[in-house]
Amino acid sequence: MRKLLPLALRVISLASLLGCGSWAQAADPVTDAMQAANAPYRLALYKTNSQSQTEALQALMQAQQAWDKLRTQFGTQPSAPYDRDPAFTTSLAAITKVYDQALAEVHANQLSTAHNTLEAVRDIMANMRQRNQIVVFSDHMNAYHSQMEVLMLEGNTIMAQPKGLQLLTAQTGALSYLAKRLSTQAPETLRKNTEFTTLVETVNQSVSRLEAALLEQDTTAVKDAISKLKGPYSKLFAKFG
Repeated sequence: MRKLLPLALRVISLASLLGCGSWAQAADPVTDAMQAANAPYRLALYKTNSQSQTEALQALMQAQQAWDKLRTQFGTQPSAPYDRDPAFTTSLAAITKVYDQALAEVHANQLSTAHNTLEAVRDIMANMRQRNQIVVFSDHMNAYHSQMEVLMLEGNTIMAQPKGLQLLTAQTGALSYLAKRLSTQAPETLRKNTEFTTLVETVNQSVSRLEAALLEQDTTAVKDAISKLKGPYSKLFAKFG
C-alpha cells in the first residue's frame, strides 16, 4: 500500500471529491481513453499483488501499451476540457515514468514494490480528472480505497488513543458512507450487472462486520474485521474499478 498523506490533507481531498455534485459526468475522448487504459492497469495492479512474476509482467506490459496508445493519440492535442490543462502533458509523462519504474521492479521480481509503485497511476489519473472537473465511477472507488487505508494502516494507532474505539467508529462511519455510494453513484449499466451488485454487497458486508464489532467494543473482532476489508474491495476493483 502507498504511504498515506497526513489525515487533515486526506480529509480535504476527500471532501473535495465528494462535494463535486455539480461536476461534469459525461465522458469525453480523453476520459474514455483513460477509462479504457484503466482496465489493464487494474489487472496489472492485481497481478503485482500476487506471486507470479510472469503474470505480473504480462499484465504490466499490456497496461503500459494501453497508456502509450493514449499518450500517442492525445499527448500533443488533447480534447476539451484537457486542452486547457497546463499540467496535462506533465501528468502523462509522470504515468509513463511510473510504468517504467514498475516494469524494472517486476523484472527484478520485486512484485510488492512494483504494486506500491503502480498505486501512483491511480492518483495521477484521478488528479487529472479532478483538475478538469470530470467525475467517473473510478473516483468513487478511489475515495473508498483512501478511507479503507486509513483504517488498515492507522487502525491500531487510533485504537491505542484515548477513546480510540469511538474515534475508529467515526472513521468507519465515513467508510460506510463511501461504501453505499459505490451503489448509488454507479452508472446504470453497472447497477443492472448482477456480478457488480454482488461484489458491492460483499464490500458493504465487510464494513457492516466492522461496525458490529465496534458496537460490541470487541477489540479482537475489530482488528479481524479491518484485516478483511481489503479482499472484497480488491475483487470489486479488479473487475469494475
